[in-house]
Amino acid sequence: MKTSLSSPLPMAADAVSARPRYLRYWRAMLLLVPMLVLLALFCLAPMGWVLAHSVQGEHGLSLEHFRVILGSPFYLQAFDNSLRISLYSTVIALLITLLGAASLRRVDGPLKNAVIALTNMTSNLSGVPLAFAFIILIGTNGALTLLLRQWGWLQDFHLYSRNGLILLYTYFQLPLGLLLLYPALDALDDHWQEAAALLGASHWAYWRHIALPVLAPALLGTFILLLANAMGAYATAFALTSGNFNLVTVRIASLVSGNIDLEPNLAAALSVVLVALLALVAAVNQWLLKRSYHAR
Repeated sequence: MKTSLSSPLPMAADAVSARPRYLRYWRAMLLLVPMLVLLALFCLAPMGWVLAHSVQGEHGLSLEHFRVILGSPFYLQAFDNSLRISLYSTVIALLITLLGAASLRRVDGPLKNAVIALTNMTSNLSGVPLAFAFIILIGTNGALTLLLRQWGWLQDFHLYSRNGLILLYTYFQLPLGLLLLYPALDALDDHWQEAAALLGASHWAYWRHIALPVLAPALLGTFILLLANAMGAYATAFALTSGNFNLVTVRIASLVSGNIDLEPNLAAALSVVLVALLALVAAVNQWLLKRSYHAR
């Protein structure tokens, strides 16, 4: 007479699967604790402080700081300048990086690796060093400025103006945009363009009806990241203009540092309005994504 012993492995597997999900992955969850602590200390806590102080008036809770911002032409001009510079630089950088990423995808060998390495390096060149480099090159007495004026190719360009800031912002947006868009182009199959050409579609028709709809989520996501990157830029604009150009980040810094008057609560309200604008843009982005090619 034979006796068969049932394997304990199915019983153990059933016991493990019967546990709650948070108990089955408790070791992995423990590894997240340091990251959650850092997130709470350096993201959630400062944001909570900003929200709390934005509604803190002289006599308790109040929305007076928001009324001051919305009723002040000076602060409205700061938002207008920041939005215009950010939008222009983002759109220009997005178009350039889309062309660059599509071209880079066609290149093989050491040249592609060199361009990617250079892009990674220049993505860290921002702030004061970038502003100083532009001042040396195309400032009022910059090397390229004097050369182009001597040749008669440059007349009225002024680096320390809105157009100069757009040029500067576009420059430091290019590496980030290229790094974000280059992997997204892997979603395109070269056979699609060949098939479209066989069916009589032109190169523009292929990009309009096939490539751009497929790349729409990546393009919209890159647009949001570049816009947020430009809206939050401070060191580059301050180093270039010495704080004389009216931008939201410059105004927040001046209210916190107390160059004229120390008003951290008003600076907190400006920060909340800035975050609300970016949140609105992100919400529009999500709405567009739901109507894009991938949502159908």
